[in-house]
Amino acid sequence: METGRPPRDLARVPATLDGLREIAVIWSAETLRAMRSARTLVLLGLYAMASLAALLFLSILRGGSQPHTGAMPDLEQLPPVIEAVFKVNLFFLPIYVMLMGFDQISGEVGSRSIRYVTLRARLSSLLLGKFLMQASLLVGLVLVIDVGIFLYARYTHPNFTLQAMALNLVKVWLATLVFALSYVALTAFCSSLFRASGLSLVFNLCLVVGFLLMELAGWYYQGKSFLEYLRFLTPSYYSTDLFSPVLRDFGRSALVYASFTLLFLGGAYANLRSRDL
Repeated sequence: METGRPPRDLARVPATLDGLREIAVIWSAETLRAMRSARTLVLLGLYAMASLAALLFLSILRGGSQPHTGAMPDLEQLPPVIEAVFKVNLFFLPIYVMLMGFDQISGEVGSRSIRYVTLRARLSSLLLGKFLMQASLLVGLVLVIDVGIFLYARYTHPNFTLQAMALNLVKVWLATLVFALSYVALTAFCSSLFRASGLSLVFNLCLVVGFLLMELAGWYYQGKSFLEYLRFLTPSYYSTDLFSPVLRDFGRSALVYASFTLLFLGGAYANLRSRDL
């Protein structure tokens, strides 16, 4: 029996707790700073105005009173115009995520302030704290807008019951967050590549547009060429199953998005570890 040496599991506990404490401190400090930032308010207003514009335009275009088309079959009793607004928001959400956090790492690297932080905290804690800050802001942003949209749906469609409204709000909110977190991680990866925040923004935009073109090419060449498999490499391809009424389909899609999130975060961490900060 060995003596004078703590058990392996117990020996790891202090480091684990320190790491979690570091993440919590960075997350709370960055979240408070972001909430006081004018950019957060501007993005909230931009997201709200875009949602309102889409809602009004689609209401005029579709009349707002057509029966449900069944495109999202699990969203019971959801008015078709509201369903279309969520599709539009999901399409543009990567742009909002990019604008929210394109400088989350590059801003620290460019100003060299990251050296001050990494003297007192692990690099992984800094990255996860920044990621959780962006995710927290996104949670609030999406929830505020979704609640507003569903209140409008309740007011304009009397047959849209409170029970259906609450159920669909939870489903849409969770599906949107699972989708968006992979793009938060993508933004962190792009932000870790450059010292200049402007370059991070441009590169991030190129990747978002590139994913869109890959998905479109995949659909266009479906059954015609090996290029059809390009769509499987894009995060947005798996968004449909997030609204599936079958829990297994949702779980499979959520697992894919979790894989994208881990891949992008792992790439950001590996890049930061290899750079001269």
